[in-house]
Amino acid sequence: MPISLENVGIAVDSLDAAVAFFTDLGLTVLGRDEVSGEWADTAVGLDGNHAKIAMLATPDGAGRLELFEYIHPDAIETLPTLPNEIGMHRVAFSVDDIDDALAIAARHGCHPLRGVANYQNVYKLTYVRGPSGIIVMFAQDLTKQ
Repeated sequence: MPISLENVGIAVDSLDAAVAFFTDLGLTVLGRDEVSGEWADTAVGLDGNHAKIAMLATPDGAGRLELFEYIHPDAIETLPTLPNEIGMHRVAFSVDDIDDALAIAARHGCHPLRGVANYQNVYKLTYVRGPSGIIVMFAQDLTKQ
């Protein structure tokens, strides 16, 4: 059976703040909408499902991120995910310059969990706590310089 990844979906507490963060990093908004109705209830498995959504794409078009903010039922606040917890972990992006990516993240109040690591002079890597507590990984390939 052929299979391909369609997108990664993330619930956020502020769609506008999350879209601003990811578009500043270079993603493009493919579309925004509000979804509700029987089809949405069935697909998602929630009665009265009603959400604002935005679909974003990476500049190369290979990656898509769907962000959604629930209108109904009420969103459930949770503690931010820790790197060693089981479940949805993080969204990772290759970047040309990790310092530029960190400067953009900082403008949104988002900073590394600890710092920037160098993995065997092959990658610079860091985890950032993004909007709505999302863990965002930046990876700069040092072999491409």
